[in-house]
Amino acid sequence: MKGSRSTSKDIARIAQVSQATVSRALRNSPLVNPETRDRVVSVARELGYRVDRRAAGLRTRRSHTLALLIFEEASADAPINPFFLSMLGHITRAASRRGLDVLVSFQQLSDDWHTDYQVSNRADGLILLGYGDYLTSAPRLHKLADSGAHFVIWGPIVAGMPGHYVCSDNRGGAEHAVRHLLSLGRRRIAYVGSASDQWPEFQLRHAGYVHALREAGLEPDPRLLLEAQSSEAAGHAAGLALLDSGADFDAVFAASDRIAIGIIGALRNRDRSVPQDVAVVGFDDIAAAAHFNPPLTTVQQDTERAGEMLVDNLLRLIAGETAESALIEPKLVVRASCGSRAVSR
Repeated sequence: MKGSRSTSKDIARIAQVSQATVSRALRNSPLVNPETRDRVVSVARELGYRVDRRAAGLRTRRSHTLALLIFEEASADAPINPFFLSMLGHITRAASRRGLDVLVSFQQLSDDWHTDYQVSNRADGLILLGYGDYLTSAPRLHKLADSGAHFVIWGPIVAGMPGHYVCSDNRGGAEHAVRHLLSLGRRRIAYVGSASDQWPEFQLRHAGYVHALREAGLEPDPRLLLEAQSSEAAGHAAGLALLDSGADFDAVFAASDRIAIGIIGALRNRDRSVPQDVAVVGFDDIAAAAHFNPPLTTVQQDTERAGEMLVDNLLRLIAGETAESALIEPKLVVRASCGSRAVSR
């Protein structure tokens, strides 16, 4: 039976599953449990069975491709956010393990993602890596939902917004970070990021910062709140502004690692030592965080798990199944920038 004449019916009989299960297993569908999928794949390999993806695509109008839309800063020459690169790697790896290709696009201008990718049969569904400026993206997300497109979003769940989301617990992660600084005796803790609803992830991190302070009986000082977007340059400028303000502070919680790295540079420029004078904590755990001087204490987002969940949820939607939004617990990674020994918790 081994060879080109083997069929999915043969595989189903030997693996003792239905032909529908064989089809799903060979597509790496998340609807098939790993043990069954491995058994089906093993039988198919033994029989020399090969899936004709081109023919299957013509029958099902499937491209076996997912579109990954990355929302970057408005400036075309701005460096790519390293956190996005980590997410990109894990999403493409998760898709590859399921026999899928990934089409990557950096988004700034298009307002018709459904037509650009799904209607044109370039992709079966879309993964939105963030959505940039929320106030600008909200109408486009509603339009995407109204079109019937299959899509999932990496980003915080916002009341009234359509779609299926996977995101870190931004508020909880911020609370962990600020509680750690408080446990080290720091009381004048600045927040550098954004508290605006224009940037929901940062807004949630600010909310966690405020909650942790009030939990400790401390009221946030408005002088210790500085706006900054996620870049080293913005962090450096905010750090200098904080120093120039004359406000007393002994720690900084930055809404991203890139901001934190810029702040440390500003502190060095003014001969303030980290962590002796000022403890600094970031958020994301980008690759540079562990190798910076001093190594950066940060809130680590589980990008590997996020990539798996985004791909699996999108495949469920494409298959006509239900998918649930998910909140992933982040982890505080303690390094030298806050004056503590390196630990993860």
